[in-house]
Amino acid sequence: MSAAPLLEVRNLRVEFPTRRGTLVALDDISFDIAPGEILGVVGESGAGKSLTGAAIIGLLDPPGRIAGGEIRLSGQRIDDLPPRAMRKVRGRQIGAIFQDPLTSLDPLYTVGEQLVETIRTHLDVSAAEARARALRLLQETGIPAAEERLDQYPHQFSGGMRQRVVIALALAGEPKLIVADEPTTALDVSIQAQIIQLLRRLCRDHGAAVMLITHDMGVIAETCDRVAVLYAGRVAEIGPVAAVIHAPAHPYTAGLMGAIPAIDQDRERLLQIDGAMPRLTAIPPGCAFNPRCPHAFERCRRERPELFAAGATRAACWLHAHDGRMAA
Repeated sequence: MSAAPLLEVRNLRVEFPTRRGTLVALDDISFDIAPGEILGVVGESGAGKSLTGAAIIGLLDPPGRIAGGEIRLSGQRIDDLPPRAMRKVRGRQIGAIFQDPLTSLDPLYTVGEQLVETIRTHLDVSAAEARARALRLLQETGIPAAEERLDQYPHQFSGGMRQRVVIALALAGEPKLIVADEPTTALDVSIQAQIIQLLRRLCRDHGAAVMLITHDMGVIAETCDRVAVLYAGRVAEIGPVAAVIHAPAHPYTAGLMGAIPAIDQDRERLLQIDGAMPRLTAIPPGCAFNPRCPHAFERCRRERPELFAAGATRAACWLHAHDGRMAA
């Protein structure tokens, strides 16, 4: 029997009211993350990856709002909590790692002061215990000479070291879930690999689940247990990483995989997906991917597909419908 999900996202809908009408940025998104699992969320810019993370953390920028569905953490609903209650959940139960570490660190305080404050906000410990725990977190995240670095300011750290501090901050309240939004994008490739390995090891050691948002399939392949592919604010495919990468069931996922260079294949040209993702003001009826899909037929243009079982994964594609109405 598999463990009950730590995070449950059900039929999540996020809207942005504008003078010209309401834009639907996330439309009926559902997924789970089990304790200790790393779920990758991947897709083109504008697919809704970061917005999904922001909705879960409770940091949607106004006028964005959750207009439907629900988000549950350990069975407790958190999407309808008042801001004050959500602040208690953030940090204590959900940690966040953002793309640019400088946005998460206060330049006026030492790294140690920031860690100690975060620890004491969420855990009932003395100042001395909090400092000892802060030192232990810096050591765990691989920062050399951690005792001296504890009293240094963010500007005295390199980009990779700052990101390690941010990971330490995210773990400071012993959260059950970490939402990591493009945590390696601003870093050198060699540092990226170290950060990814660090994240994976720390989550295993601390038993935290991770939602890893990225556009880099290499990072997904290296780090995640399962992956959700987003397209135009909807889940196109979700399943185990190996299955999605090696046997993609959705034409969009297949296009993404075909656009990645492979060392063991002698291809002169990479595959490309024609066209561009639709703007929120012009999402087509039926399957949002149908104007760019080489396999689209009449039903794709009329009816929106749900997630169907497709081998080891689930794909929102009429090619995998089981009702015998393929070209109806």
